[in-house]
Amino acid sequence: MAGGRAVEEIVARGGAERFGVEVFGEEPYGNYNRIMLSEVLAGNAAAPEIYLNPVEWYADNGVVFHRGVRVVRIDRRRRLVFGDDGSIVGYDKLVVATGSRAFLPPMEGMWQDAKTLTPGVFGFRGLDDTAEMMRHAPEHDVAVVIGGGLLGLEAARGLQTYGMTTHVVHAAPTLMNQQLDEQAGRILQRSVEQLGISVRCDARTTAVLGEDRVTGVRLADGTTLDCDMVVMTAGIRPNVELARRAGLTVDRAIVVDDQMRSVDDPDVYVVGECAQHRGQVYGLVAPLWEQARVLADHLTGADPTAAYHGSRVATKLKVAGVDVAAMGLKEPEHEDDELVQFCEPRRGVYKTLIVREDRLVGATLLGDVRKVAFLTQVFDKGLPLPEERARLLFDIGGAAEPVGAAGLADDAQVCNCNGVTKGQLVACVHGGEDTVTGVMDRTRAGKGCGSCRGLVKEVCELAMAGQQDGSDDGPVADPAACDSFPRPGRPLVVRAG
Repeated sequence: MAGGRAVEEIVARGGAERFGVEVFGEEPYGNYNRIMLSEVLAGNAAAPEIYLNPVEWYADNGVVFHRGVRVVRIDRRRRLVFGDDGSIVGYDKLVVATGSRAFLPPMEGMWQDAKTLTPGVFGFRGLDDTAEMMRHAPEHDVAVVIGGGLLGLEAARGLQTYGMTTHVVHAAPTLMNQQLDEQAGRILQRSVEQLGISVRCDARTTAVLGEDRVTGVRLADGTTLDCDMVVMTAGIRPNVELARRAGLTVDRAIVVDDQMRSVDDPDVYVVGECAQHRGQVYGLVAPLWEQARVLADHLTGADPTAAYHGSRVATKLKVAGVDVAAMGLKEPEHEDDELVQFCEPRRGVYKTLIVREDRLVGATLLGDVRKVAFLTQVFDKGLPLPEERARLLFDIGGAAEPVGAAGLADDAQVCNCNGVTKGQLVACVHGGEDTVTGVMDRTRAGKGCGSCRGLVKEVCELAMAGQQDGSDDGPVADPAACDSFPRPGRPLVVRAG
């Protein structure tokens, strides 16, 4: 996804006229939305529906696409890349966007030989993995998913559509422990179990059972689970071997500067999950899109001063049908951090805010995410907060009313899955698109997990009605002292301007 977006940004800046642009892709497809693989698995989307740029797009935009060709070596001294089909291509500038691979922990019985997984064991990372799982699932009964993060829960939910009994085995004490605190993880587990998915947390899988095919798994406590399918979603690891062999500095990923260049070579750029910037490796869409813009600005000369300074991470997703939003810190870190918390386990609702020096530095919303658009803007902009913090989460003194789209800044991200901002949606409408469906098709907004579709619709309808000019005014500087925050007897309303 990041490599494809970088090419898009380079082409948009006239890069295809300035350079001969060539792309190597180990998979034989155009770039596609990996976030949507669970939708393909569940049968809610066909593979072509998740393409961001199909194969034809590359030729149409003057880009040579070496599809299904893996680069096996980079010679930086001679400025050459070598493909596994025998191709050799020279370069002036090189962009490394090798992404990540599924982490397959060492486990007895998982491999049939040095390169082949035992029949019935699957990684879940690409379209080919998904297609193999879709062929296997209808003919089998019980699946164990190892890993209780977003991908694992989505895989378990998707496999249920084939009539399979699904178990999630997670090594951490609570689900989605990278994004959620302990209490939120427990509430999410309850919601997931209500869907008929069995969950075992604080459980480590030590072996896959069966010789010629999967018959079960063994856990560290000696218990076993019978199954005929195992899906590995225990995390990802950046693909850095190619870069390491080329002599580039690698820590957790390939170390880059603020222009997204390798710290070892100013002519080698890196983008996506294989890049490590100021000690951070990002796996969400929005930061990767920001990196791609900076890379393209600098590489093409469109803006030689372009620099990436890191990202404030915020995301909103549907996890096995449950709305989840998370931004910044999941738990307080300093003694004087404020924690605002609301918990209603029976309804699967959990909300927290973490405030530091009158700024929002973290928030988690589970089950009720109506305030996420406004909270994301407050988080991104570092706006001061009302004295009564609960007003950020609830419409105190009036009927509940979701925060409207009119108050969102132009650069506020509406669709996390495809990195689409409010300004892009408004520009599409002003460019002549007069239907919400048409805007979604052109911008890809709402084409991911679908949790943003209501907000996409609201932004588009405001723009079509002439009520939004796409300006970047956003909320006023001090929301605590203005009508953007509720007073007694009034709901929270965010106004443009």
